[in-house]
Amino acid sequence: MESVPEAIHSAKEFKNELFQQLARVGKCLSSDKRLEILSLLAQGPKSVEKLAQVTEMSVANVSRHLQVLLDARLVKFSKKGTYVIYSLADPSIAAFLFAMWRIGESQLADVARIKQEFLHHYEDVRTLSLEEAKEKIEAGAIILLDVRPRDEYEAGHLAGAISVPMEELEPYLRNLPGLVEVAVYCRGPYCICSTQAVAKLQQEGIMAYRLEGGEYEWLKETN
Repeated sequence: MESVPEAIHSAKEFKNELFQQLARVGKCLSSDKRLEILSLLAQGPKSVEKLAQVTEMSVANVSRHLQVLLDARLVKFSKKGTYVIYSLADPSIAAFLFAMWRIGESQLADVARIKQEFLHHYEDVRTLSLEEAKEKIEAGAIILLDVRPRDEYEAGHLAGAISVPMEELEPYLRNLPGLVEVAVYCRGPYCICSTQAVAKLQQEGIMAYRLEGGEYEWLKETN
């Protein structure tokens, strides 16, 4: 039978090893660029080249960051022809990122300040809560636009949403029926595209709203 001192020692070793492994996740999240990559992959799988284009990093730098994320088992990859496609290793990682955003905003004054300073330039942009948007959509009183890149829309989108990437927004406006209301969403609470899209729609005299949150928040609320 194991003695008490030996049992305590074994328990201590167990905890030490456990926290050392968990720290691997923390260490790989210490880079703002790796957080950005994870945030993009939460929207859908992407090639190394696509990640490099969106983050404005070199392919070599993106590959190095992906290797760190891969070592921590936060991402996985597959091959499609000559391309290597990366995605989140598990859907729970998107939930983790969402929780981290919320903690950052509530605990770090600078996060809230940066967000408010940006929104200050768009004071006239109207915001629609998820609950208000659901009511309008169920009543058929509003059009829901997804302004993310089309590959992200195809990877997953809100029911009934129309894909109108930012670069296609202006020509889309010309075909909008009169007196229509529009709700816009993009990648989540810190994506600026929906705010900019709504500002553009409002300039054209359209009753438009920025949807509070993105696809993840919506699905979380409806499940």
